[in-house]
Amino acid sequence: MATRDIGIVMNGVTGRMGTNQHLARSIVAMIRQGGVLAADGSTLMPRPILTGRNADKLRALAEHHGAEAGGAPFEWSTDLAAAVARDDVQIIFDSSGTQYRARAVELAAAAGKSVYCEKPTALSVAEALRLWRICEESGIKHGVVQDKLFLPGILKLASLRDEGFFGRILSVRGDFGYWVFSGHEPSQPPQRPSWNYRKEDGGGIMTDMFCHWRYVIDHTIGPVVGVFATGATEIAERIDESGREYACTADDAAYGIFRTRDGVICQFNSSWNTRVRRDDLLTIHVDGTLGSAVAGLRRCFTQRLAETPRPVWNPDIPQPIDFCAAWTEFDGAGEYDNAFKVQWELFLRHVACDEPWPFGLLEGAKGVQLAEAGERSGREHRWIDLESLT
Repeated sequence: MATRDIGIVMNGVTGRMGTNQHLARSIVAMIRQGGVLAADGSTLMPRPILTGRNADKLRALAEHHGAEAGGAPFEWSTDLAAAVARDDVQIIFDSSGTQYRARAVELAAAAGKSVYCEKPTALSVAEALRLWRICEESGIKHGVVQDKLFLPGILKLASLRDEGFFGRILSVRGDFGYWVFSGHEPSQPPQRPSWNYRKEDGGGIMTDMFCHWRYVIDHTIGPVVGVFATGATEIAERIDESGREYACTADDAAYGIFRTRDGVICQFNSSWNTRVRRDDLLTIHVDGTLGSAVAGLRRCFTQRLAETPRPVWNPDIPQPIDFCAAWTEFDGAGEYDNAFKVQWELFLRHVACDEPWPFGLLEGAKGVQLAEAGERSGREHRWIDLESLT
């Protein structure tokens, strides 16, 4: 079968996530592997056109990653509208700041081009739903990044669920985060951009991470129907990219309790101010009547009912049980590729060959809904039930 070029406008890829996960580890990796095999036997070859506001950064990325892909520099432009209008473009991808997302989606819909974008898709549920409706009314194919569903650790949890390992799932505990340096220590520059800590620029860990927890819980445990949460700005000042101190106006830690439709309680802590003493930057602990599992980004450990130790509470003696030793690593099946790349391949097949795709912009709106409800819960100090978005 023939090779089919798929022209992709990649907007906002000068940012950390856009460069590393989407351009280098997804698009360039797909080109280097010889494209993506579709169900009809054809090979889909992504052909990126980089767009953004900084010509120097775009030129450098285009040259470097074009060479990494084994060819000439990629095309680039600072004129997003002109790039979207090109006849040889099929997909518009946006990983710019959330407050700029609407323009890319609107341009794609007006041009009849498929659109794929990072999350959050918007800063409010109303805007997220508006963008979804624009895509639906224009008849274009659309998608939102849900990368954590394709992490090896989460895939292993889903596999255990499907085989009935847990029995009835009782509860879930998620712990995410690491220490993000404030920049006040000269030898330790910040490893996240300053806009993350400014609410007026779309920052905040609840806005960011609750969108993730919504799709992880929805697709791995069960649909989320309610939330009780609070956020906090625990570090008040940080240093920006220019070396200037600025006031943090967004939450840098968020603590949420979510309930699924079947009554499973899921507790998730998210923090950029925590020093890690656990297996990974994200760990999800699922307890069930027949067994439990703890998954990180890649690894997953299980403990069946028959393997569960019987501890005795006695604080007057050293703990005689090595609790970690009673867990067994679960390997799952097959090889695990980069999570972003796997979802990119699914979207390319969806656009080119109409293969199944469950992650449209309505899924993105659900993530925004949970973040918005979490913020409301914190303000009003109460439980918030989630309404159906359709």
